[in-house]
Order: sequence, then structure tokens, then C-alpha cells
Amino acid sequence: MGYIYILATVLFTTYGQLVVKWRVNRAGIVSQSFLHKAVFLLSLVLDPWVISSLVSAFLAFFCWLLALSKFDLSFSYPFMSLAFILVLAASALFFREPLTVFKICGILLVILGIIVGSR
Repeated sequence: MGYIYILATVLFTTYGQLVVKWRVNRAGIVSQSFLHKAVFLLSLVLDPWVISSLVSAFLAFFCWLLALSKFDLSFSYPFMSLAFILVLAASALFFREPLTVFKICGILLVILGIIVGSR
């Protein structure tokens, strides 16, 4: 059951990051004036999708607490890097962000780190 808590933490974290990026993209470019920045941020904070990402962060936190009740931190924490991999892949897929050779090499290093760090 502990692995499910880790997986849920990673998935809730990934969801939150993707939703925030999606909603920021939809909100448009923020101007340099303080008032426009405040309105921009307030509109995002009140956005139901952004609120769902905050709920997702809380759920990730609770799942993480449960995961830590099952495993040592030194074992569990490397798996959090899976969120980097999922966010990178999803950002390329959904937001058409570039997937460069350097990013792919970085992800391969992260995977290697997960393997080594979880042993």
C-alpha cells in the first residue's frame, strides 16, 4: 500500500503543475504594472481549476505523510523525481514545449538517480 501513496503523491503533484501552467497560459501575458499583476494573480487564485491544483497539493501532502509512515525518507524521496519526468513529458505533449536532447539526457539521469537512490 505504501507504493500507492508514493504514486498518488507523484500524480497529484504532476496534476497540480500541469493545471497551473494551463491556466496561466490561458490568462495571457501579465503587464508590468503592479495593479495588472495583482488582478492577474487574483483572477488565477479564484479560478476553479487553480483551486483544484491547490486541493491536489494538499492531497499530495497527505499521501506523502502516509508514504513516509511506510518507508524511510531516503527510500521514498527519490521516487518524487518521477514527477519531473511526468511533467516534462506532459508539457511536451499538451503545451508543445520543446523536448530537447539536453532534457532527455537530464531525464535519463533522473531515472538513473531514482534507481541508485532507492537501493
